Amino acid sequence: MQEQSRTFAICSLKSNQSSIEDSETHYIRLLDDPTFEFISTYQLDTFEYACSVLSCSFSDDSNVYYGAGTAHVLPEENEPTKFSLLKTGKLRLIAEKETKGSVYSLNAFNGKLRLVSIKNPIVQVDAPEDGARELQSECGHHGHILALYVKTRGDFIVVGVLMINLLHEEGAIEERARDYNANWMSVVEILDDDIYLGAENNFSLLTVRKNSEGATDEERGCLEVAGEYHLGEFANRFRHGSLVMRLPDSDVGQMPTVIFGTVNGVIGVIASLPHEQYLFLEKLQSNLRKVIKGVGGLSHEQWRSFNNEKKVVDARNFLDGDLIESFLDLNRRKMDEVSKAMNVTVEELCKRVEELTRLH
Repeated sequence: MQEQSRTFAICSLKSNQSSIEDSETHYIRLLDDPTFEFISTYQLDTFEYACSVLSCSFSDDSNVYYGAGTAHVLPEENEPTKFSLLKTGKLRLIAEKETKGSVYSLNAFNGKLRLVSIKNPIVQVDAPEDGARELQSECGHHGHILALYVKTRGDFIVVGVLMINLLHEEGAIEERARDYNANWMSVVEILDDDIYLGAENNFSLLTVRKNSEGATDEERGCLEVAGEYHLGEFANRFRHGSLVMRLPDSDVGQMPTVIFGTVNGVIGVIASLPHEQYLFLEKLQSNLRKVIKGVGGLSHEQWRSFNNEKKVVDARNFLDGDLIESFLDLNRRKMDEVSKAMNVTVEELCKRVEELTRLH
């Protein structure tokens, strides 16, 4: 999405079927924001696949661009690839740069195409030089097994690979910390300066915390697991934002939220709750488990337990919003049962739960 031109770009493909062989042609397409009508199409080369696209701009340049990461899929080559810079309006090529692997993720920040995530290194590129129309590499970081997902906040970079890595850029890009628990990440996001959110391929969510107060370099270099939760869906997109209009004077409007999307088409919201509200809702969730039984007797605690090939642990520091909101659907007798256990009136519980529903 590009606010300046009120357009958005997508990667698409067209199958070409013939009696001889099947092939695909890949495109970057520019669509009008209000009408979704096609404005312009940029056709990629034969055997060139589109992997990623984003809107970006550069320092000392009033123009806005779309950057596209691609891969040339050829039988005789492992993974040759390139990054292209396209001009908004009628899509045309401005500059391109060969890379050593597929450009899986792009990130624009502070007037640069801050990060390009490719097979091994994390690379930062600057604008094309005047007249040369060549993207200039500034710095990089190597040593990742497969860098697929990149997010930035200030000078910090979070990379999703076999684990979550925290990098810092100040002239050069250096690793500051990592989560040593192996999880194949499917998407990552930065919640705040110290907490990072990730989803992994066993349909679970986790959060890790930067240990800035560690006494030794070894402790500070380890990201601590703060929360674990089985979502039951393969999440592949995180975006800061909300699905509803937020009123600035409401408490709910001040809560940071992240929207997630899954491969099955599920859209959900993850909210960062104040500690006091979290404790209250955690107690409510615990009491609801006693009156709401799972289908077939399935235990809610067991279902939401974080699990992968190496471990199964109880969910922590996550709440099930669907379970909590189901309080509003209980009959009066069960509401009274929960109310008595909570030592809070039914009316107050309804009010608190309804506040939670306004997050989405």
